[in-house]
Parts: sequence; structure tokens; C-alpha cells
Amino acid sequence: MILPIVSYGHPSLRRQNAEIGPDYPNLKALIENMYETMYQAQGVGLAAPQVNIPIRLFVVDGSPMEDLDGSSLEGFKKVFINPKMGSEAGEVWPFEEGCLSIPDIREDVRRPGDIVITYQDEQFETHTESFSGLRARIIQHEYDHLEGILFTDHISQLRRRMLKSRLNKISKGQIDTTYPMKFPV
Repeated sequence: MILPIVSYGHPSLRRQNAEIGPDYPNLKALIENMYETMYQAQGVGLAAPQVNIPIRLFVVDGSPMEDLDGSSLEGFKKVFINPKMGSEAGEVWPFEEGCLSIPDIREDVRRPGDIVITYQDEQFETHTESFSGLRARIIQHEYDHLEGILFTDHISQLRRRMLKSRLNKISKGQIDTTYPMKFPV
């Protein structure tokens, strides 16, 4: 089932998100629906707050970006439940990011190239893994959603001021997308 993605300005993008346990209702269906929604919207990641669910969960599939990275993103499909960011290190590099909640806006965001993250998979087994390059960037972007942070928070105040009218239009629903969206009331 395709879920509506909340737009910039929706309160769910700024709230605190709760950890969940194995007894979370309909988790398997939620994960399937999030993947289906992400694919339909042509994204590479989707966090639960983006579909108005206040939990610490995101899904990624980097295969559409495979040609952009020196290392293959093929098979980089994962579910991250209750993640906790460990270290962020390495060279800080810019890359043009976008977001399904902020359609038609892309900006260079500077992030460290290497991360360590601890998370649980769909079976609630705990993993601590290192990621680098675009894998790290995709994870950092989605992890930010769980912390109530948007990629526009990482750009300069000047750029944010320049984007203000476009962001306001998005929050008012004055945007056309190929996927269903939910706008602030």
C-alpha cells in the first residue's frame, strides 16, 4: 500500500520519535508499505516520520544511485530499526541531496564520508556496522529524519532564505508530485 508522504512544514518531520520492540503491531506490513511508497516516489530512503509514524525506523535501497559511486550500491537494501549513530569521521564532502518531503529542491550538503551505526534489523538482531561514501550519506540523511532534522537544516542561512518562498509553497500544497503527499493543516 502506498502511504502519503508528509511535506515540509508538517509537524511529524520535527517531532521526537520513539524506539519500538518486536511486538510493534503490523511491523512487517509497515516495512513493505514503506518500501513500496519509496519505490513509487523514486526515492532511495524513507523514514517512518515521513509517513507520519513517530517511530525510529527507516528503509534504504541505494541501487538507483549505483552509477554515482565508485563502489557498487547494488544490494544496499536495508531496514534500520532503533538506530544510534556512533562515529562520523573522514573527509567532509558536498553532495546534492533531495528529499521526498521537500520535492523539487536539491542542495549541496556537506557530510563526513564515514560512519559507524548500531541498529536492529527486522528480526530485532543488533548490528554495528561501518559505512562510507554514498551508503553513509543515505543513512545520515534518513537518520536525520529520526532526529527531526531536514537536509535544509544543513545549508547556509542565505540559501534557506533564498528557498523560503519555494518551501512555503510546498508546505501549502502548491506542488505537483507523482506520489501522494500530506500537507500541514
